[in-house]
Amino acid sequence: SYKVRRPSVSGMVSISMTPTLVFDIETIPDTDGLRTLYELPQDTSAEDVANIALHQRRQQNGTDFLPLHQHRICAISCALREGNNFKVWTLGDADSSEAEIIQRFFDGIDKFTPQIISWNGSGFDLPVLHYRGLIHGINASRYWDLGEDDKDFKWNNYISRYHMRHLDLMDVMAMYNARANAPLDDLAKLCGFPGKLGMDGSKVWDAYKAGKIEEIRNYCETDVANTHLVYLRFQLMRGHLTQAAYEAEIKLVRDTLSGYNATHWTEFLAAW
Repeated sequence: SYKVRRPSVSGMVSISMTPTLVFDIETIPDTDGLRTLYELPQDTSAEDVANIALHQRRQQNGTDFLPLHQHRICAISCALREGNNFKVWTLGDADSSEAEIIQRFFDGIDKFTPQIISWNGSGFDLPVLHYRGLIHGINASRYWDLGEDDKDFKWNNYISRYHMRHLDLMDVMAMYNARANAPLDDLAKLCGFPGKLGMDGSKVWDAYKAGKIEEIRNYCETDVANTHLVYLRFQLMRGHLTQAAYEAEIKLVRDTLSGYNATHWTEFLAAW
């Protein structure tokens, strides 16, 4: 997180910084798990399993959004601001297993102990990571520390809703009131940032079935870039960044993304 200290005698303002890690996940139906839960024959295709589960969900709740423990993570993207550096990337590669990318996410927390930042991470991303980590036997000891190993974590940990070690921007901006929640796409665009570029979460399953794994990963990366930019605006609003420091951070993001060759970053910058 960024903290603007009061001017010194010389009038200079200094900024102290701990690593920040913005994260976002993309999910598809956990067809292997659903096959087990619905006691379907092993030769039932993944698409048929998903269709059965989605139909049942619509019948029960009027929505085809599955319970969180029935999701499988197909991408985790991160934006890390650490030291003098900023980077955006997706964990693993298109062929990496779900267990591998989840373990890499928690390994990053072990390495950097960052402030983690999300948009609706408390309501979606982190519970899904919890369930899937449990299923795969993932080690996430630093993340789950509530003060047993590090006393500082007793008063500021990743689990408590009202601590800032995990900052769910959507939750905080809405004053923890679900009726006041706003979509990331809208807020990003209203702040002058690109927002989503042609894909959203509802299209991920169809894209996955079509073999468009890289497109999903790219979309996830642009989501974390949008979230990071909104977070910088939030830090400006709360006085943790001066105007000059904010503009420097924005320039760092632009310069970093300009150095990436992928088409989705060209489109992102063009929309900014």
